[in-house]
Amino acid sequence: MTTTDTKLSLSVGFVPAAGVAASAFLLFAAEQRLAAYVVLGVSVAVSALVDRDLFRSLLLIALGLCIISTISVAADISYLNMAVMGTVLILAVAVPYLLERHGYRRRTIRFPLKTGQRWTRLERSYLPVVVLLGWAILPSYFIGSGAYRNWPAIHEIDEVLRLFVGVNAVGIWDEMFFICVVFALLRRHFPLWQANLLQAVIFSSFLWELGYKEWGPLLTFPFALLQGWIFSRTKSLTYVICVHLLFDLVVFLVLVHAHNPRWLDIFVVFGG
Repeated sequence: MTTTDTKLSLSVGFVPAAGVAASAFLLFAAEQRLAAYVVLGVSVAVSALVDRDLFRSLLLIALGLCIISTISVAADISYLNMAVMGTVLILAVAVPYLLERHGYRRRTIRFPLKTGQRWTRLERSYLPVVVLLGWAILPSYFIGSGAYRNWPAIHEIDEVLRLFVGVNAVGIWDEMFFICVVFALLRRHFPLWQANLLQAVIFSSFLWELGYKEWGPLLTFPFALLQGWIFSRTKSLTYVICVHLLFDLVVFLVLVHAHNPRWLDIFVVFGG
């Protein structure tokens, strides 16, 4: 990662990087594929005129986004879709990683599972807070807004198990792609707040198509910002995954309850 005084200025490098983030919004939230590819292509091309290293980083992000865009990421827990989506999402991480490692001979994209640092008391204390916040907020969002209908109805045991696997798998992938790939590449060139803002736009755009619609961005955008900030402090993929999976545990439980009101009747819903 470059030092702060060598990072590109907001007025120069931020413009094509913001274009890449805007293309993600067009791809996943607005579902305007053609416009998204045009904005993405122009943004990457402009970055080549600004800075060669920035171009190489944005190209990796663009490749990941293009790979994801080959499928619909709307929630679908059919066996076939889970297999296809899993394969595509793995490629979206693997291709930028392998290209950077073996093509660029750089090591910006890393997956730090073991940092050698013990979690602080504050970090440990935050984990149950995540669960409590999820319990307090998510039922009103999913049930009160009707957003739970963006996920398939689940009534049978195998459907519940597939939802559990899918929610957790995507949660882990989210942190690997949006934090360890997108955020890390952006941090190579921009200060924390700029890189974090851009990755949060891309992150929350993806989650919109996944099913976090209605007023979901009011939750997903701050969550993405917070995850980026936490990773910048802890440098631990393991920790941000734990935070994400605890939040997703509540998501899973709320979805099960929403589709089966007599199950897991442990939530309070405002606006339902």
